[in-house]
Amino acid sequence: MGFEDLLIWSRAQFALTACYHWLFVPLTLGLGVIMAIAETVYFRTHKPEWKKWAKFWQKLFGINFAIGVATGIILEFEFGTNWSNYSWLVGDIFGAPLAIEGVLAFFMEATFIAVMFFGWDRVSRRFHLASTWLTIIGATVSAVWILVANAWMQNPTGVTFNPDTVRGEMTDFWAVVFSSTAVNKFWHTVTSSWLLGSIFALFVCAIYALRKDSKYHDFAYRNARMIAPFGLIAAILTAVTGDTSAYNVAQKQPMKLAAMEALYEGGECTPDGHNASGKGQALSVIGLLNCDNLEPLSSEGAEPFVANIKVPYLLSWLGTKTTTGYVPGINNILRGDYYHADGTQALSAEEMMRRGRMAVDALKSYHEAKKVEDVALMDQHRQVIMDNFQYFGYGHIQDMKDLVPNVPINYYAFRLMVGCGVLFVLLFILVLIFARKPEKFHRARWLHVAIIVCLPLVYLASQSGWVVAELGRQPWTIQNMLPVNAAVSSLEAQSVLTTFIIFAVLFTVMLVAEISIMAKSIKMGPKVIDERSTLTTEETETPDKENK
Repeated sequence: MGFEDLLIWSRAQFALTACYHWLFVPLTLGLGVIMAIAETVYFRTHKPEWKKWAKFWQKLFGINFAIGVATGIILEFEFGTNWSNYSWLVGDIFGAPLAIEGVLAFFMEATFIAVMFFGWDRVSRRFHLASTWLTIIGATVSAVWILVANAWMQNPTGVTFNPDTVRGEMTDFWAVVFSSTAVNKFWHTVTSSWLLGSIFALFVCAIYALRKDSKYHDFAYRNARMIAPFGLIAAILTAVTGDTSAYNVAQKQPMKLAAMEALYEGGECTPDGHNASGKGQALSVIGLLNCDNLEPLSSEGAEPFVANIKVPYLLSWLGTKTTTGYVPGINNILRGDYYHADGTQALSAEEMMRRGRMAVDALKSYHEAKKVEDVALMDQHRQVIMDNFQYFGYGHIQDMKDLVPNVPINYYAFRLMVGCGVLFVLLFILVLIFARKPEKFHRARWLHVAIIVCLPLVYLASQSGWVVAELGRQPWTIQNMLPVNAAVSSLEAQSVLTTFIIFAVLFTVMLVAEISIMAKSIKMGPKVIDERSTLTTEETETPDKENK
């Protein structure tokens, strides 16, 4: 096994860990809010059934939370084991958000999750409710810092390269935290997690609604009425944040947007950033790709689609917020025959690769000059490095066609994500309509079946979002700064393959275990908790007495 095998298996192992981890994270963030809302209803109404239902949601939350933490820890270790060159170059920047996550979020979660699970009847209802909300807030804060780190990989900012240490150094912490990419990624990820958690909770309600045993029907109906408004808000916010994310991608990662749209030729661009034809770029709703015509720069004018349904002007609007804005295609980006938003001419891939090689060669020469203590020559090479560092990663690219992500995967994954999002909006609206009356809700068995079908779809949509975000960035580990072939550790490919197999088996066992425990808990239902719970004097107090 050679370097190519090492790179393939290192990427495969990280992708495996990330995909498994992302099965648990969005459910943690979404279901956490559901359980907190349920306890809030109990706090406000003093109805004991809501206490039992809140405990039920907390039980499902706890099962998922525990396994999610395990996969997350393994994921963080892989940065050091499989991607040591990456960790060396940007560890000072990338490590800061992860350190904050560990110190702040994990301690916050660990403190309040204990009160949430074991504080029933031991602390006041008010303090317990606060602990429940602080638990999910802590989990969300944890996601903030992870997403900040990931967003920095998509849009590296607030960093200066130090040629003496060959490391990136953070110069502006707040530029890293509040970059447009970080803000958009956080809100889109969190709201989509609320959406997934809502679909999962509705799935549980649908299971109970379909049961012949009527003792579960009240739970199904009343919880569905609670979940559906939150889910609809989450679905709408996901769509809104998705729109802002698409605009951000168009500005920061045009090649990713071009791959998402299978757009190879964007036409002619005017210096002010508009399409010279005066017509905006159409958005592909859904199409059938012609895989024989997807090679970049291979044949001018080749049509990448066998069939394509498009909406006129919409891609220009998404990418530039104007109906005539220019959106470059894959070939335009490689040739550099378009203008940036500030009016400057884009560089061709060949020119960026040339400047990148200049920076790489200057770095080697800088250290040679440093050995002989030639300060003047060091300053000369340092200047070359700094002038061309924004293209540093291109110096490790061998073929400009390697700069093009996998078009079919990005194109179809993006449409799966968006199409499912539209479906979920319609689903929540239907649940709201049918949940106005219990009889109407329970008779709509087709709706319950539709909810059950949507559970695997929401997971597919969630995974597709991350596939587009990460695979659309390729070949970069850090956009324009470090490609994957320069970030990988010097390991034996066979050892990475071995750990890949071990992790695949381990994660699969963990996933099967979670599904088994979840299924058993759902099958037992909240009634089991009812039998084990008793009302305390505090729970029977009136709201007036509680608030005094």
